[in-house]
Amino acid sequence: MTFLDGELGVLEARVRAALPADGSLGVAFSGGVDSTVLLALAARALGPSRVAAITGDSPSLPRRSLESARSLAALIGVRLVEIATAEGDLPQYRANGLDRCFHCKDTLFRTIDEAVLRAYGLDAVAYGETADDLERDDRPGSAAAVRHGVLRPLADAGLRKPDIRALAAALGLPNAAEPAAPCLASRIPHGSEVTPEKLGQIERAESALHDLGLPELRVRHHGSIARLEVPADRIAEVATPPLRDRVLDAVRAAGFPMVTLDLGGLRSGELFQIARRTARG
Repeated sequence: MTFLDGELGVLEARVRAALPADGSLGVAFSGGVDSTVLLALAARALGPSRVAAITGDSPSLPRRSLESARSLAALIGVRLVEIATAEGDLPQYRANGLDRCFHCKDTLFRTIDEAVLRAYGLDAVAYGETADDLERDDRPGSAAAVRHGVLRPLADAGLRKPDIRALAAALGLPNAAEPAAPCLASRIPHGSEVTPEKLGQIERAESALHDLGLPELRVRHHGSIARLEVPADRIAEVATPPLRDRVLDAVRAAGFPMVTLDLGGLRSGELFQIARRTARG
């Protein structure tokens, strides 16, 4: 096997050292760049036959992401295991408190523990937490990983987002430059109930906007109002005909009578920070 050279080779070696030396590994796989790099490096280190991609499917996962996960697993050459997760059955998840992400990840890792490890002969599970994630306070899902003994090789190797994107490009992964795509529930303000209907509205709106050439955006669900966040350098374009009219039509067709454009631009983790400040008073 040919390994990467230079600084990227050092990064790959650090991840290899953080992976289990024996047995088979399941990688919790969303199709995002972090979990894709982890999956690819695990397949290179352990061999594709000893690695499985595990994708949790629920209404919070966009269909585009599921299709992407399928194609990426096939490209890397590992089997993809799709499991249905039922976080939406949990009152704690639907309540959408600051710990929503914990309940989602806890459900995923519990389902993997109970069903997938035995059925597919896996000895350990890993997920794509990064060193950047360890420094953020809006990632309560990491506590669920600790509870279930899930490995985090990228974080343990000290890899940050620029490292991961550089590795993705060197490995020829097609999503190396794709923007982050957190779950659809992250578009619903904390304290507002998460429902399949809301998630469906958000997915329909975002899918239509992607088709209009807006790959990086969030449709925040505020009841009858959709608040659009796009990168700051695209705000003027979105607010100007003819794109404005197409955006309005697309979002209204998804079930939002009113559409607003946030002049603050796209901001990751904003709803979490707002809810936390409100809780502190």
